[in-house]
Amino acid sequence: MDDTYPSDRALVDAALAHRPGAFERLVREHQGLCWHIIQRMVRNPEDTRELCQDTFLRVHQCLHQYRGESALKSWIGRVAYTIALRHLQHKRIPLAEAHDDDGAPLVETVADDFDLEAAWADAETAQQLHRAIEALPPLQRTVLTLYYLEENTIPEIAHITGLASGTIKSHLFRSRLRLREALETRTGVAA
Repeated sequence: MDDTYPSDRALVDAALAHRPGAFERLVREHQGLCWHIIQRMVRNPEDTRELCQDTFLRVHQCLHQYRGESALKSWIGRVAYTIALRHLQHKRIPLAEAHDDDGAPLVETVADDFDLEAAWADAETAQQLHRAIEALPPLQRTVLTLYYLEENTIPEIAHITGLASGTIKSHLFRSRLRLREALETRTGVAA
């Protein structure tokens, strides 16, 4: 058993010991992350609610398997991601658009001159940005949400999604490029 995340371990141990309120606290602390991951992937509030419940049911059933090798939020995020992924596969919804790879080399960097936070600051731009995010393929929406809204690191996102760090960086780069293009098209101003 690893002690890298002692507060997570303490919460898990309390939940496993059936201490009053422990599992409810776990759910409260991680339900936002679960909702963001699933909603960005499935985009249906009813399905999202059901899949979030399924996620925490699965977490409850498998909590004894948490070894503390990663943050509890990463472990729970991985469960949520897997459940949403299975849901999409069951409904035969593709994770990425087929024309996503147009043969151009993918840049493996997230750093460019597009400031996502500044874009959110303007209310009108924020609405346009939200619509552009919703138009992204499910996997890009999810990675973008995990990175910018949930403030997960690339290694944490890799743990949640099972994707390689380079793949995550590529998705972030392509997502930001698409968002920039969408904002430039809608506002007529270079982002």
